[in-house]
Amino acid sequence: MKFFFTVCAFVLFTTFSASGHEQVERWERFEVTLAGPQDGNPFADVTIGAEFTNGKEKVKVAGFYDGGGKYKIRFMPQQIGNWKYKTVSNSKILNGKTGSFTCIAPGKDNHGPVQVADTYHFKYADGKRYYPFGTTLYAWTHQPPALEEITLKTLANAPFNKVRMCVFPKYYSHVENEPPFYPFVKKSESKDAKGKIRFEWDVSRFEPAFFEHLEKRIDDLKKLGIEADVIIFHPYDKGRWGFDSLGKENDLKYIRYLTARLSSFRNVWWSIANEFDYVKTKPREDWDAYTKAVVNSDPYRHLCSIHNGSVYYDLWKPEFTHVSIQNGSTVEDFGRAILLKDVFFKPMIYDEVCYEGDLQQRWGHLSGEEMTEAFWQGVIAGTYVTHGETYSNVGDTIFWAKGGRLTGSSPARIGFLRKILEESPGPLELADPWKDHHTATTADSSYYLVYFGKKMQPEWTFNLPKKAGPKAGQKFKVELIDTWNMTIQTLPEIFETDEPVDYRIFDKERRAIRLPMKPYLALRITAYQ
Repeated sequence: MKFFFTVCAFVLFTTFSASGHEQVERWERFEVTLAGPQDGNPFADVTIGAEFTNGKEKVKVAGFYDGGGKYKIRFMPQQIGNWKYKTVSNSKILNGKTGSFTCIAPGKDNHGPVQVADTYHFKYADGKRYYPFGTTLYAWTHQPPALEEITLKTLANAPFNKVRMCVFPKYYSHVENEPPFYPFVKKSESKDAKGKIRFEWDVSRFEPAFFEHLEKRIDDLKKLGIEADVIIFHPYDKGRWGFDSLGKENDLKYIRYLTARLSSFRNVWWSIANEFDYVKTKPREDWDAYTKAVVNSDPYRHLCSIHNGSVYYDLWKPEFTHVSIQNGSTVEDFGRAILLKDVFFKPMIYDEVCYEGDLQQRWGHLSGEEMTEAFWQGVIAGTYVTHGETYSNVGDTIFWAKGGRLTGSSPARIGFLRKILEESPGPLELADPWKDHHTATTADSSYYLVYFGKKMQPEWTFNLPKKAGPKAGQKFKVELIDTWNMTIQTLPEIFETDEPVDYRIFDKERRAIRLPMKPYLALRITAYQ
């Protein structure tokens, strides 16, 4: 088997037993570093990898050249016990090296990679539920260190557990700075007649410092319990650096070394592209090749999708684990988010629904109420939504582009919703997706959320859909949720279900609940013991 390579340097997540034998937590990284040839172009001339085995399972892993004569192989063990490895290389000095380590139980904050569960939802590898509440930070790892540290402090106090972020730097409105690191070795830099900087790259040689920095920030996110949704390609280069027009062969080399470096990071997701259809230098048919290259190079099968601009990709294909969609209209009102879910039969994440902010562009001026409403609409439909913030009155550090501080009113409300969802007995689905787009329930029909959105009404008659509904004689308590003011009020009544009437189930006494005449209210209805 041919093994591929990339560039990297990082911290080992290992401990040592009393005998000096290395120990690595399940789903953490074990790293092998070897000294090897430096002549010629080691990035192109030397292949290295290893086969890891625990006696029952064998995993083949690609390694990479890390510069300075260092070659590295990283492995994420998925089973507890003793593991052995043997290297495979076209270099005699690197071939046939052996070693071993012990995989031990994970620590309390280590739940493993996120995986698809129950068709439309997610769990960590250890079975703990994961509900994606993401935000957008496209170019945050291409900023000065002080700003990146401010971003991490902001995230530590924010409700988000997923970050959408680009590998390559971004040249776009509100983010036009040069990054501190570049992914390739720079051959020359000059200015044209208009004063525009022109770069020439040696795309056959990767720059270790660039990837070391990216890895550090991904690990910083892991410490905060945040998944890194890594965007491999994007259209926001516009000739500034040329990273969007490397050519298919160089694109595939970049994918192979990127996956060799990052596949062992348990909090990585793969986003093949952001707005793939706006990358005019790559024909549509090439995206299948790029996707398969990512999946085939990742022995752990991390979550993988591709994000659209105006045209959806073929997200039904088996390489894609979930659906990543740009479409703000899907969560503007009831009954929309469910439609695409019924098309793809995969977890749905509306990763771009416009952003809370004050930009002139139509995608950048949602109110806090509109952003919060989008999250509730998504969750009620059994789907998920991603946040972004684009306020321009905080200087040249618009959060969606560069990171920094959050100033919007939606994050606290999004955190309030996340807490409600994580306290539920399981993921939500519409109780009657054909006719009732206000009422979500869990699989055991013991828990309901009824969301009213912008609608204001003086009262609500207790009623639930017959489809997936409770049996007659079951008792329920009701809590009134003000989703904007973030309050929950337990109501004194205990309701008891009657026999169904047509397609609805009412309280035996047909009782109703008085509601304040306010928008953005919800009801939490739970079985009463």
